[in-house]
Amino acid sequence: MFTSFTRRTTAAALASLTVAVAAALAALRTEDGETGTADPGQDGRPVGAASAMLGAERPGVLPRPGEVAVCRRPGREEIIRVPDPGAPEGGRPIWVRRPPGPDSADLPVLYLLHGSTGTHESITSAGAGPLLDREMCRTGVEFVVAAPYGQEVGGSDTEWGDAADGDFRIETFVIEKAVRAVEGDHPRPRHLRAIGGFSMGGYGAAALSLRHPDLYRQAISWAGYFRVDDPSGTFGDDPDSHAPDRLLDDPAVRDIRFLLIEGTEDHTPLQVGSIHGEAKRFAALLAERDMAVQTHFPPGGHTYDVWTPTFPEAVDFLVAGWRQPVAGVDQR
Repeated sequence: MFTSFTRRTTAAALASLTVAVAAALAALRTEDGETGTADPGQDGRPVGAASAMLGAERPGVLPRPGEVAVCRRPGREEIIRVPDPGAPEGGRPIWVRRPPGPDSADLPVLYLLHGSTGTHESITSAGAGPLLDREMCRTGVEFVVAAPYGQEVGGSDTEWGDAADGDFRIETFVIEKAVRAVEGDHPRPRHLRAIGGFSMGGYGAAALSLRHPDLYRQAISWAGYFRVDDPSGTFGDDPDSHAPDRLLDDPAVRDIRFLLIEGTEDHTPLQVGSIHGEAKRFAALLAERDMAVQTHFPPGGHTYDVWTPTFPEAVDFLVAGWRQPVAGVDQR
């Protein structure tokens, strides 16, 4: 009698477990067929149950060309003003353009940095919002675009850094306050966070991605430079730790993907040399270390009229990275 009871109990327990597992898997199914748990991982994203247990690859972003919401409605814009010392009126604005629909930790973010004489309004005036909407529709991958204000009240050439004398902390603003303000309750994993920039912003995108590899997986530099060019002395006696061409030997940076775009007639002067040739020089350094790099050389000089027509190549580059499967949980 004891044996019979045990077998019946075991069979019932196994049946209940089977039903529970099936129900749990059904509950975990998302609209695109992925599985995930209700509990966020360390990076704030849902962690696939099977992947968490088996260490399997998580699928990347799934493109739906011509079918995403931004094909029907334009992105919505806002200006977020974040308190920050060294900014005009004590607040540093961030221009944000989001695709239609709710925000999500699965929605990639591209941070864009303006040049030394520009602001976030330089990027919006160049038509970046509608142009990037068009590329999102074409590729079928939507993403948030965010452009912080990188000037300071004293007029220094900030190089998107923290001033050695403490007057401003723009690097800290970008990597901390801006990320919190833009991503809010849906922090992204680093493989869905990219940074790009124009001119001084192209330098900043390279420098910040290499200085903070836990934050960014991809970087795009339009007309950037990859040595320190610091006419205002922002970095004081410590320029080397801000030089992209000197930050490549840290193993943590080896999986960052780079796209370097430089106009064929861009001879904008630097303290040493000019921007002309910087993309080829830096690409060679990346290739020596087997790092992923693409280059593009459109005709023209140092202007948004040269840079914005390259948005299709830039978005194709980003989408290729976002589509890549991620092994296990991306905790960085």
